Amino acid sequence: MSTILVDGLKCNYYKYGERGISVVLMHGWGQNTVMMEHIALFLKDHFVVYNFDFPGFGKSDEPKRAFSVEDYTEWFAHFLNELGVENPILIGHSFGCRVAVRYAYKHPVRRMVLTGAAGVRDKHGIDYYAKIYTYKAAKKLLSPFKGQLSKLQSKVGSEDYRNASGVMRETLVKVVNDDVSDILKDINVETLLVFGENDEATPLAKGRFMEKEMPNAALVVFEGDDHFAYFNQANRFNLVLEAFLRRDYDIY
Repeated sequence: MSTILVDGLKCNYYKYGERGISVVLMHGWGQNTVMMEHIALFLKDHFVVYNFDFPGFGKSDEPKRAFSVEDYTEWFAHFLNELGVENPILIGHSFGCRVAVRYAYKHPVRRMVLTGAAGVRDKHGIDYYAKIYTYKAAKKLLSPFKGQLSKLQSKVGSEDYRNASGVMRETLVKVVNDDVSDILKDINVETLLVFGENDEATPLAKGRFMEKEMPNAALVVFEGDDHFAYFNQANRFNLVLEAFLRRDYDIY
């Protein structure tokens, strides 16, 4: 394990391999390097692989203020600069895909693999917005009464929101409201999308939408699996990676 200071935040990361193109692994919300380790171990003989904890997760520092996806993307760019990584291959899961997509929109990326990719917002009906506006109004009214506010949050908040604390709760709100839909058409990097057929967190329909919008994307579906298909079927996922990245392998 190594640590690096980026924008005043201590970041935990692991480096695997000594030769080849740089691959950067980008975990999902509430996760850490452990979830991506099987990918790093599989690729390390042919790539230089970086597996890190985003700020606020694992052994990395929490941000000092609530981060948006744009903030995470800027931090990630500085992280790569500190490591001397240019034109990397990005492999992301869920929240990590949000950052990968926004990074690829502004910076050179060799290829991307996005699994269970978040970032395409749902178009909700009136009942959803009524619930949100009711919560916001109640939050304002109950702000002097922290006990009642906590009870309200526990009823209407997601599990991720309830498990987060302090600045990370505010960060989560910013993250889930980010929508990358409008920039997908401008991302020309060759992209492999991997979705679980029964993913409820980021439904397969979002993967199909991304495949349609991105000029150079292809979708692979893991039948009968969920949001963590890449982890549940690690061997299969690694074989798909091998086929997609074969031309970039450093053979020695």
